Amino acid sequence: MTTVSIVIPAKNEADNIGALIAGIRAACADQDHEIIVVDDASTDDTARVVQGLMATVPGLRLLRNDRSGGQSAAVHSGVRAARSPICCTLDGDGQNPPEELPKLYRPLLATGSDAIGIVAGQRVGRQDTLSKKLASKFANGVRSAILKDGTRDTGCGLKGFRREAFLALPYFDHMHRYLPALFARDGWHVAHVDVSHRPRGAGRSNYNNLQRGLVGIVDLMGVAWLLRRRKKSRPTEIGGKE
Repeated sequence: MTTVSIVIPAKNEADNIGALIAGIRAACADQDHEIIVVDDASTDDTARVVQGLMATVPGLRLLRNDRSGGQSAAVHSGVRAARSPICCTLDGDGQNPPEELPKLYRPLLATGSDAIGIVAGQRVGRQDTLSKKLASKFANGVRSAILKDGTRDTGCGLKGFRREAFLALPYFDHMHRYLPALFARDGWHVAHVDVSHRPRGAGRSNYNNLQRGLVGIVDLMGVAWLLRRRKKSRPTEIGGKE
């Protein structure tokens, strides 16, 4: 069985996806893995580029949405299709260096790591515009104050987690930004690792600061509600005969 599934949500990343896949193969060469690209209804040649690589890249798979569902929907579809117990994600724009992937899956594969549900990457030296960095810093501060999730940077696309635990989480759009809090809600230990960041190589972002801010307010309140309504009791079976 494949040990690690690498899930890439991608929309209009034809100029970035080929180099990203090559980087993943190199970074994970010592680990049995598959690569799942989820094309979120791209209008460029993203799907065509991936299809062209499938004949020469073992374990490369392509899912294609018939309409754009957003990043969380793409990640969720990729994880559902994954054949591995451990999944890792990174953005399709190339800003998440694939060399950082071993930092995500090795802690989950280590002996005695059964309590770890997710390893969340936290970017250092971000290569973004000043406005995006300021908006992200503000949003992370508000989220951390309300959810108390102990995570500095939930917007980082580099994450590794247990597939079954992820699929047990409540699904909603934009949930990928709240994974540490949601995993902790279900009783999992959340680990953090610092990861590097790159400038976007080509294309442009599919989101702007205003879009993220507006949906983030609603999502944050929803996640806070989910945390307050979590099941707090955990039964222990006592005695009994088979």
